[in-house]
Amino acid sequence: MALDVLAVAPLYQDPDVNKVRLIARTTKESTTPPKPLPPTKTKLTTIETKRIMSVLDETIHKVELVTLLSYVASSSENLEGMLGEDIMKAVREHEDLCQILLDRVNYLQEEERQLQEEKEFEDEPWFRDRVLSIEVQKPHLPPLMQQVKGSTKNIVRLLLRNPQAASLLQVQTLGRSAKAQSFIDSLVELRGFLFEKLLTSPKEARDKTQFIQDITRRNQRNQEIIDTLENELAACVRNRDAEVEKENVVIQELKNQLHQVPRFSEDSLLRTKQEAEKQRKADFRAAQARAAKIQQETLLLQSQLKGLVMNWEAERALRKKKYKVETEIENWIQKYDLEMSEKQDEYEELDVIHKEEKIQLEELKRRHDVLVEEFSQIQAEQEINAKKRLEAEQEMVHMVRAATLIQALWRGYLVRSMLRSKKRKQSKSKVKEKGKGKGKGKGKGKGKK
Repeated sequence: MALDVLAVAPLYQDPDVNKVRLIARTTKESTTPPKPLPPTKTKLTTIETKRIMSVLDETIHKVELVTLLSYVASSSENLEGMLGEDIMKAVREHEDLCQILLDRVNYLQEEERQLQEEKEFEDEPWFRDRVLSIEVQKPHLPPLMQQVKGSTKNIVRLLLRNPQAASLLQVQTLGRSAKAQSFIDSLVELRGFLFEKLLTSPKEARDKTQFIQDITRRNQRNQEIIDTLENELAACVRNRDAEVEKENVVIQELKNQLHQVPRFSEDSLLRTKQEAEKQRKADFRAAQARAAKIQQETLLLQSQLKGLVMNWEAERALRKKKYKVETEIENWIQKYDLEMSEKQDEYEELDVIHKEEKIQLEELKRRHDVLVEEFSQIQAEQEINAKKRLEAEQEMVHMVRAATLIQALWRGYLVRSMLRSKKRKQSKSKVKEKGKGKGKGKGKGKGKK
């Protein structure tokens, strides 16, 4: 859309401090670099700074909404229910205006490009007419751009009146182009830089300036160290060149000695020739011995060839005999095939009978299975009845034993109770008899007195 036509210049440039290259080198003295000073405040306190940040936040929010208008126009069917009719109508009108503007801009660019290619015909009247037509059409672009800007402001107002639609549109970040996302990231970076600047007090600014100066001085010291090291390196290079010259002198002496080597090599060459002649004679004798050996092997192979010829005649006779045997075997095979075909027919008849008997066997098995199942059911019922009878008999035996035990206990209880009553009666009678005896003794004593 229209944002693709306008080129956005960088809104923020790094200060000169960021352009200073800090070259880290290991030096003999260990120095710790000063740490950057963070701002002491974390929140804005004055109304002016809060207003500045709120204006910048609102601008970022509006830019995020505007950069998604092309996505809304391309997928209007999916977003029509979420954004509402008014917003979608405004977006369509905005898209039409942007399309008209882009068409005119593309047309003018194409015309200018063609004129640049046909520049050699600039004296021709038709060339001047085309230039004049382009100049006439250029003033129509600013009103169109104003209409596009007004349409954009209208859409932003509608979206701000409907926060729900704005939040739904803001979620669609994948529909934003890469350039628009880069622009928003630049705005966010600007916000962070501005926020840090607003949080920084004059004292902190002075401390930061002092910090930058310390860094600069450190850089200068490092540069001095680098210069001294470069001087030392140059001295080392000069020493190396001197050593190389010495080595070149030694190499030249060795070359001179190499020129004298051919004189000493003639004797070694003569010795080498004598050794080669001895080796040639030894090889000749070995070749003669190898030729004699090969001759013997040739005679041996000829005798083997004669034997093979004789074996070939014997093999021929054996081949004839083999042919006769093969014909007899073939006749036997044909006879075997005939007999086997008869056996096969007989087997097929027996197989048919076997299948019929197998079907009958399966029918009998099914009946047997039914009978076995019925027998198992009857047997299970008989076992259950037998268990029930056994349990009833055992229960009867338990009941009889329990009744017998209860009767025995009851009889024992009756006998014990009767014995207790008899003992009580006997004890009472004894007490009465003792009382009577004492009374009589007292009467007798009184009489004596």
